[in-house]
Amino acid sequence: MVNDVTRLNYNGKEIILIATAHVSQESVDLVKRVIDEEQPDSICIELDEKRFENIQNPKAWENTDIIKVIKSKRVGFLLANLLLSSYQKKIASKLGVNVGGEMLQGIHSAEETGATLVLADRDIQTTFMRIWRQLNFMGKCKLIFSLIFTFDEDDSIDEDNLQEIFEGDLLESMLADIHKKFPTIGDVLITERDQYLAEKIKNAPGDKVVAILGAAHVPGVSQQIYQDIDLDAISTVPPKKSSAKIIGWAISLIIIGLLIYAFCINIETGLQQLSVWVLWNSGLSALFTLLVLGHPLSILTSFVLAPITSANPLLACGWFAGLVQASIQKPTVQDAQNLQTDILSFKGFFRNKLLKALLVVVMSNLGSAIGTFVAGANIIGNLV
Repeated sequence: MVNDVTRLNYNGKEIILIATAHVSQESVDLVKRVIDEEQPDSICIELDEKRFENIQNPKAWENTDIIKVIKSKRVGFLLANLLLSSYQKKIASKLGVNVGGEMLQGIHSAEETGATLVLADRDIQTTFMRIWRQLNFMGKCKLIFSLIFTFDEDDSIDEDNLQEIFEGDLLESMLADIHKKFPTIGDVLITERDQYLAEKIKNAPGDKVVAILGAAHVPGVSQQIYQDIDLDAISTVPPKKSSAKIIGWAISLIIIGLLIYAFCINIETGLQQLSVWVLWNSGLSALFTLLVLGHPLSILTSFVLAPITSANPLLACGWFAGLVQASIQKPTVQDAQNLQTDILSFKGFFRNKLLKALLVVVMSNLGSAIGTFVAGANIIGNLV
């Protein structure tokens, strides 16, 4: 690797940045060699608390409570997170190395040398939630399906794209094409994390600090080290946009108002428009659930609840359909164990009960959302 070690001086503190690829044995060897030679006071690694725990306990997914995930309304977030980490493991498997081997080496070296271990990265959930909150409903669906289509390709890793992995942050390389469709993702995923990492590194204890970073972060961190950074501003999850709530309630009130108006014209008109609302919502929600081979009772749940939940922004029929799916076809430990391989293929999605339940939530909600707009347009057209 070229320029794999960067030396900086910040207020008399010596900072050594090691540029790594997260799936490279070369990076593991480099980390060990530099730490052995430098004997730093602190070792900073590009992990947060949860990834620190997961990298030491790879089977953590076996304890996933799918019911809690659905009830917490974080299905889309979980799917995106799973897709990213699974693709990372896929590349690592092809290269014959362990994911995050250089981070594990940093942990072991800290234990051996007595250096202070600093978890320097921002909480991964905060990072993804900051991305998530900037996308509208359709944008979230578009992101998830973009990830699925991108990662389902069975590309071989040749010398050219292997070099790209060595020279860049793996998360960035995975989302390279998606950045074009979602420009703000790059700012949150790379730029903000550069700022966060820089602040943690320059405040690490001791006079000599070694930081193990994905190569794409090194240029940004090198610059941000000398900047004043408001850590709180990039460490919080922004609240949901009030405009989204207003729009949601506005759509519901408009639809309800139109239906009431239709009944005021006469009963027959009211029933006709009500049937339009029910059939479009129920039909598309059930159809989308069927497309992912949801259980018949999950399909029925989507059909029955879609017209009701569409009129209430606080509810979503996908939550109920997903809960029914997970209750009837209960995910097993084996499903959890196969999670990160099954998620990278369409066959895996349909075979894995855990993924199936998550997909039912997303697709049922998507069908209902489309049905709401189609039905609303039809009702307005009919009455006008």
